[in-house]
Amino acid sequence: MSDSASWSVQKSMVVALKSDVVLSSLLNGQSVFDHVPQRAAYPFISIGNAVARDWSMSTSESGFEHALTLHIWSKAKGKMQCYEIMNAVRRVLHDAGLVVEGHELVNLRFEFSDARLDPDGEIYHGIMRFRAVTEVAS
Repeated sequence: MSDSASWSVQKSMVVALKSDVVLSSLLNGQSVFDHVPQRAAYPFISIGNAVARDWSMSTSESGFEHALTLHIWSKAKGKMQCYEIMNAVRRVLHDAGLVVEGHELVNLRFEFSDARLDPDGEIYHGIMRFRAVTEVAS
């Protein structure tokens, strides 16, 4: 069950990100990928690790805690573009009331972000983590 809950949360997050006009403008289109195409144009967002843990209240109430990581990729000079995109992502997702297929979203919270220059010296890499809690829909 946790796999389908994780997939449903991810799909809902991607729909919300792709639907936001401001974020789409910052990304020059809808560049949010689960699997990044080989020649993806910068900047873009990729879906990273997703960890699910049991969060059941009892044997009859099944739930999951999800830790979801997003990566922001930019070739702009400096971190500013990463910060702008991360701020937009946080605005879209933090406390969002997403519809999660087959599950009820209890909450979706921003946990942390980090912006850094990759070792290649050309690409800025933003990392964001969100925590979601879901229950199986009744």
